Amino acid sequence: MSTAYTLVPSPGHAYPDHPERPGRLDALIPRLPSFGAERLEAAPASLEQVERVHTSEFIQDLERACQDGPGIIDYAPTYVTRTSFADALLAAGGAVDCVAAVLSGGARNAFALVRPPGHHAEPERPMGFCLFNNIAIAARAALAGVDGYSPVPRLLIVDYDAHHGNGTQAAFLNEERVGFLSTHQWGIYPGTGWFEEAPHARKRVVNVPLPAGSGDQTYARVMDELIVPFVESFQPEMMLVSAGFDAHWNDPITSLGLSTAGYFMLSRRLVELAARQCGGRIVFVLEGGYDPDNVANGAAVVFAALGGAESMMEADDASPYPEPDAEARIQQIRKWHGF
Repeated sequence: MSTAYTLVPSPGHAYPDHPERPGRLDALIPRLPSFGAERLEAAPASLEQVERVHTSEFIQDLERACQDGPGIIDYAPTYVTRTSFADALLAAGGAVDCVAAVLSGGARNAFALVRPPGHHAEPERPMGFCLFNNIAIAARAALAGVDGYSPVPRLLIVDYDAHHGNGTQAAFLNEERVGFLSTHQWGIYPGTGWFEEAPHARKRVVNVPLPAGSGDQTYARVMDELIVPFVESFQPEMMLVSAGFDAHWNDPITSLGLSTAGYFMLSRRLVELAARQCGGRIVFVLEGGYDPDNVANGAAVVFAALGGAESMMEADDASPYPEPDAEARIQQIRKWHGF
């Protein structure tokens, strides 16, 4: 079995001077053949699959807004064009297809390279450049038994985008079969994700709000002291990852401190955790990242990790800035969840 991927670049989903644009993938697409992964043709998600996460009224309103497009539909600003509804269905379907490939045994693991992104979209509204919540739709498909394969009893979602995955949290706030952990920069959009949110779901909904500048060293500690014990305590049978490359230190709209080496560490450790806990069943889904080179380099090291590489290509992009001390925050989170 090899690594599989879907590619949904959505060239019609574009708005003048907007950071979430087709050009985000321009540096990545030419490199895809060199990664040794098998491309799957994405099919649109069905309305039944989307309705497991989003309300019918939301879906109908979004379709009408796209028909009337182009236009801005919230303050983020989130935009739509006349192709955006079809693009969003295909992006969600690309994530579902990756899950199906892994559950069927046709792929060892997978990466859904899709846009528009999804992790801010809540059950009743689009948010933060996101229309449908791709990873939530894929997770619900896994729980239901996508394409006739046995349902996954428990799965865990890790979100390392720079922004809090509020939509994914909202979709699974009361779903005992799904664990959720989000690392994110505190104090930026969407303003949610404090570690004491969802007190009824301690040890299942884990938020890791980090100070600006947090980078490779901080994330290594988060992995050791929060992610590993969370995965080991929750014992999922599949893992999904919201892979946002906007936590890189030179992303144009955020202020975290990861390097390409830091992304490789995160991705490799998550793949190793999936091997130990889930029989290797893990699917990454693209979220943010607004510098095309960072997206390409980040995706490259995800593919390297999925392929079993123990080291990565040379990447001379270490953060030039000192990291803040996140010790107190990590210990607060550990105490809150009892890790």
